[in-house]
Amino acid sequence: MELRIDSAVLTDAVAWAARVLPARSPMPVLGGLLLEAADGGLRVSGLDHEASARVEVEADTAVEGRALVLGRRLLDICKVLPRGATELAVEGARLSVTSGDARFGLSLLPLDDYPAAPALPEVRGLVDGDAFAAAVGQVAVAAGRDDSLPVLTGIRLALDGATMTLAATDRYRYAVRTLEWKPEAGAPEEGADVVVPARRLTEIARSLAGTGPARLALDSGSLGFESGGTRTTTRLLDGRLPRHDKLFALGEHALAVTELAPLAEAVKRVAVVAEGDSPVQLTFSPTALHLQAGYEDDVASQRLPATLTGPDSLTVAFNPGYLLDALGSLDAPEVRFHLLGPGQRALLTNGPEETHRHLLMSVKPLV
Repeated sequence: MELRIDSAVLTDAVAWAARVLPARSPMPVLGGLLLEAADGGLRVSGLDHEASARVEVEADTAVEGRALVLGRRLLDICKVLPRGATELAVEGARLSVTSGDARFGLSLLPLDDYPAAPALPEVRGLVDGDAFAAAVGQVAVAAGRDDSLPVLTGIRLALDGATMTLAATDRYRYAVRTLEWKPEAGAPEEGADVVVPARRLTEIARSLAGTGPARLALDSGSLGFESGGTRTTTRLLDGRLPRHDKLFALGEHALAVTELAPLAEAVKRVAVVAEGDSPVQLTFSPTALHLQAGYEDDVASQRLPATLTGPDSLTVAFNPGYLLDALGSLDAPEVRFHLLGPGQRALLTNGPEETHRHLLMSVKPLV
């Protein structure tokens, strides 16, 4: 194998594929990146037992061939390469990387031990990369971090006609976001309802931002995306998330509305006196919102304009970290609080269209 490629292009390709490499593995070859030079291009691939990534970029190929090298070591080298043309060549049992006056050598890993990359599942349709990245980021804040309950560390992805629903919960909060996508003609008409590891899906979504439409592929065991010269897959999680339909059906409730950005700033401000799980209390009236946090002499408060429809006043309290996560995920000038009362469910939405909903449990108000 021998080729010439721009150092910036090489670095971006290696960084993209290296995202799926395991931090540690009993199989050393899974720490490798596969480089394949052919047809005037370079393909860089990485995989582990859960995910795979592949990217194809243009390169001046002199000799076609394949090489497997330690991925993170190659990435470290790429990050310090001088700008400009870089030459890659297999020389005996090593890969040489030459850029300007800098030259590096990397030991080759055995190609025979490297597993075949999984195939892309059946393509179901197209989704806008920017819209998908934003939606995944909005629900991922509610995904669990406890690996003892694997399904709660995932994001639900459901397809129903031209509507995609993303949802995540850690049992204390529940975020749901809907967006449009375009099913492919000839693809299976039945919907889909799967759970994808939140960390993997977040990485994939970020990589799709700014790439335009991406092809979404899905089967019973894996989810894949293809956009431009990139392709990635990730395995699905077993199980199902709890259904949110009944949780989000509040029945008769109060509605409070206030500007989102000032509220987020106010929560950050008063929460500096909140220790541990100490809540931030929100007292709504028909024309104002009063925030309060802290106990005894260590207290903070702030008033904001707001409206309340229903009772003359209503007081609820939330874990400040959970509340800030919810507010930070809403992309709207105002936030609407659908409230049942103290210690009960509270639904935060981004407006009358409610394309993004975030359910929080309120806690006992301050005494």
